[in-house]
Amino acid sequence: MSQLSFEKVAMTFAGRKVLGGISGVLEPGKVTVVLGPNGAGKSTLLGILAGLRRPDTGRVLLGEQGVLDLKPRVRAQRIAFLPQTPEVAWAVEARILVGLGRTPFIGARGLSADDAAHIEAALKSADALDLADRDVSTLSGGERARVLIARALAGQPEWLLADEPLTGLDPGHQLDALALFQTLARTQGCGVVLTLHDLNLAARFADRVLVLSQGNALADGLPNEALTPDVIAAAYGVRARIKKTSSGLHVEIVERFRPGDL
Repeated sequence: MSQLSFEKVAMTFAGRKVLGGISGVLEPGKVTVVLGPNGAGKSTLLGILAGLRRPDTGRVLLGEQGVLDLKPRVRAQRIAFLPQTPEVAWAVEARILVGLGRTPFIGARGLSADDAAHIEAALKSADALDLADRDVSTLSGGERARVLIARALAGQPEWLLADEPLTGLDPGHQLDALALFQTLARTQGCGVVLTLHDLNLAARFADRVLVLSQGNALADGLPNEALTPDVIAAAYGVRARIKKTSSGLHVEIVERFRPGDL
């Protein structure tokens, strides 16, 4: 498994700085959670890491190779990307949709027995086997989220990048999904990068936390290093208390404040 690194990555949209030249090295076998308020640059960073967006300056490397230098088929085999608002534009059974995760591997003869086995394993891992024969258009938001996670898993990627993968999931399935991502990292050596809004889930499941604000990195490190009252105040404009519990850090949001209140 290769490191995924980004060097001085900067991006501007419509004259607004979205990313301000940030750098980092992401390790395989770890769950990295990217946090930050709305508009902080989280989704943009994930798209650049996946090779779906070209930064204005800087570069992304998968091992020693530039992500944008990889052939699209090879890049898709090594990096799976789960967008924040995935669209399913036609009526299709969930198993067929999950099978699209095998597209970069399919040969001229179509799906093989090995491909089919990977699809079933992905459905099982995402707790979506009971949804396999249903039309995706009939699924709830949470059910669809589980199917889309399965699609990302079907290709057995070296890196899994997921933008707000918990959207639409009930609390139980949120915990299941995060435990699955953690297992992928620890037992299969997959590098996992997630964007989340829930600070407590990040503190509980992340090996590393990257906090963005206005396109800049405010903190990058272990959860107890990155999630401090000062960092949370600077990123979100809220006062917070940090407690240590048996399940890890607990972040209690106390109140909102404005810059002039400091």
